[in-house]
Amino acid sequence: MKTVSLVAIVGALMSSAAIANTATLPTASVNASASQAVLQGPAMRGEITEVIIPQPGTANLLQTVVKGLPTPNISVTEIKNISTVTIPANTSGTKVMDVTLIDEFINDVSPNVRNYPPNFPSRTAEYITTENIKHLSDWIEPHAAAPDASFDVVLRAAKLNGMARNLNLGTTYTLRAGTHMQKAVKLRPDDMEANYLFGMMLSETGAFKESRKYLDKAVSLGSIDAEQSIAQADLLGDNRNAALKRLRDLAAKHPDNAQLTEQINIVENGGYYIWNLKADDIDVKPIK
Repeated sequence: MKTVSLVAIVGALMSSAAIANTATLPTASVNASASQAVLQGPAMRGEITEVIIPQPGTANLLQTVVKGLPTPNISVTEIKNISTVTIPANTSGTKVMDVTLIDEFINDVSPNVRNYPPNFPSRTAEYITTENIKHLSDWIEPHAAAPDASFDVVLRAAKLNGMARNLNLGTTYTLRAGTHMQKAVKLRPDDMEANYLFGMMLSETGAFKESRKYLDKAVSLGSIDAEQSIAQADLLGDNRNAALKRLRDLAAKHPDNAQLTEQINIVENGGYYIWNLKADDIDVKPIK
């Protein structure tokens, strides 16, 4: 995975002169070799994310005054410095994918929808998240379904479709989630996150026995989330005492983890879903 600096410009209003010459704007460079094809990321929210390479003989109208041509005016509502994230799109590494916006979105909404049941501060946030998940899942699917898809692409597809499953968006997304999670584990059997995601999904569908193989593997690799998911499976299997013991033992090991305290309270008060936690810190935006 490669990262380079990028300035994302949101809501830029340009004059016609500037719009006509956007190809000359200075941009970040991706360190891809000549043999690599750079795949652009999905279109979302109007950010300028496309890598633009200045051509010989063109002028940067933001820095160069051209006689007889009006100076372009730009009104910028927000400038945000983020790291561009590129990953190999296939196992041979001949294709590179920009997943900057995908990763930003997944990180933002994971506390709300990675686990079941999803929890949103408003119906608007849930609707916008749902539309984004459908858009991104459908965009990445051809790349993840390719026979030579890389682990990094497959894992992101697994996350997006797992979220879609939790939102009850239909069997298509559920089947995709299972397929991509299995493929991720096959590509990297010792990856903590891949084992956790697959084990969590199996557990939440009632396959508790099969899920333990993957959750235990994730625990052995250091995943606290996997231990929490085992506690969730114990609860759904009517083994409340085992769930409480596991959560209390985890809390003793991680006394600064406030989430564990909340989950213990849920179980002690008769609840069955330890992931039903308030998560108001979400900044999801409409696709366009």
